[in-house]
Amino acid sequence: MGDASQLFETMSLDDFEEMLADKPRNERWELIGGRVVRMMVGARWEHGRIVQNIARHLENGFVAAGSSCQTFTETFFMKNRALDAAMLPDVLVVCGDLEPGATSVDDATVLFEVLSPGTEARDRFEKWRVYQRLASLQHYVLVTRDRARVEAFDRTDGSWSCYRALEGLDATLDLPAIGASLTLRDIYRRVIVD
Repeated sequence: MGDASQLFETMSLDDFEEMLADKPRNERWELIGGRVVRMMVGARWEHGRIVQNIARHLENGFVAAGSSCQTFTETFFMKNRALDAAMLPDVLVVCGDLEPGATSVDDATVLFEVLSPGTEARDRFEKWRVYQRLASLQHYVLVTRDRARVEAFDRTDGSWSCYRALEGLDATLDLPAIGASLTLRDIYRRVIVD
């Protein structure tokens, strides 16, 4: 029997960044704990709408509150050299100013992934294994694409001790680390109606 790890291409973040220059435009590449993952660009419209809804509602709230937090979506990297990670979360929240010209951050406070049948295992297990090791991360949120269901993992007093599952459009996702709340009705606006 062969070693399963030989089935996957692995590399360091430095090597991955060099390789990105040769990436075809119709592919999306991530480095998850040293494992290279290549995917085709594009997703169902529902996925895109959910991502837009989350980012818009959070960003509007940050502006109204005068918060230093800001949102980025799908094409902005969360990179960490020590973890050999360069991942493209569906929605990333970072608080504070960014360096001019930055194309990535390593200090996200909240990360969202919208689950689909093709990405759920990767988002739920592989990415989560890496994400929970980020010192800055306070909330990791998994959003089910095809029904009103959100799961949140929360860091409390330095450990990932809180798990919440919310269902139904009337439920509210509180994100105390960034002083924000989202109703599931806001998240699924124009995707799921009651």
